[in-house]
Amino acid sequence: MTRFSDFRVLVVEDQSDVRSMLRKVLSDLGITQIFEASDGREALLFMDDAFDFVNLVICDWNMPSMSGMDLLRQLRTVNNDMPFLMITGRSDKDSVVAAKGAGVSAYIRKPFSPKQVEAKLRILQEKYKIE
Repeated sequence: MTRFSDFRVLVVEDQSDVRSMLRKVLSDLGITQIFEASDGREALLFMDDAFDFVNLVICDWNMPSMSGMDLLRQLRTVNNDMPFLMITGRSDKDSVVAAKGAGVSAYIRKPFSPKQVEAKLRILQEKYKIE
């Protein structure tokens, strides 16, 4: 069984019900260090003090104030290697290409299941050696 207890996750999502659901999924997987932001700007403010601490960002694409893509681009100017899981309802080819071009680590479509989140975390854990 893969251990996720060492993950320190920032969840960036404007919808509180989706944030709560993600918190529950992550918690059920054994992750105890879960931080939340309601948009990209709030996430950037948080990351100013926690960039070396957080080791995974899970972020919605469409949010007011600052989109997930804009947040991704900002974070990539500081750290090209931090795992970034984009959550979105978009699945068109242009969006996928844009996300990959901006440096997204993984992509998951809404609506998603807890098993899909777990599967992506396993992939990211292996790829980025999160321990």
